Amino acid sequence: QVQLVESGGGLVQAGGSLRLSCAASGRTFSSYAMGWFRQAPGKEREFVAVTTWSGANTYYADSVKGRFTISRDNAKNTVYLQMNSLKPEDTAVYYCATTNLMSGLWYGDSWGQGTQVTVSS
Repeated sequence: QVQLVESGGGLVQAGGSLRLSCAASGRTFSSYAMGWFRQAPGKEREFVAVTTWSGANTYYADSVKGRFTISRDNAKNTVYLQMNSLKPEDTAVYYCATTNLMSGLWYGDSWGQGTQVTVSS
């Protein structure tokens, strides 16, 4: 089991940037695809981005494509989410998770506690 701890959330104005980090414990981190998900108030949790175990392949939700970049450093057991050109609709709690692909959809398995991102207009 991988333990995950997110950090880097905060309050930012629209158009600004934030970088989220997710530190993982456990020697098997590099064997997992890692993803970011988010949940806005009153809404279901949704997929944001995922990187495969090596970092060679990344996939994004259409709503963040071109603005967000996911990356990982397996030597540091850390996955990142660089968020640029933030919009008020990006406001949510952001979670990192070990991630699996099933029936064409990405699902989280082991979750962190989440970090709040608030974008003011």
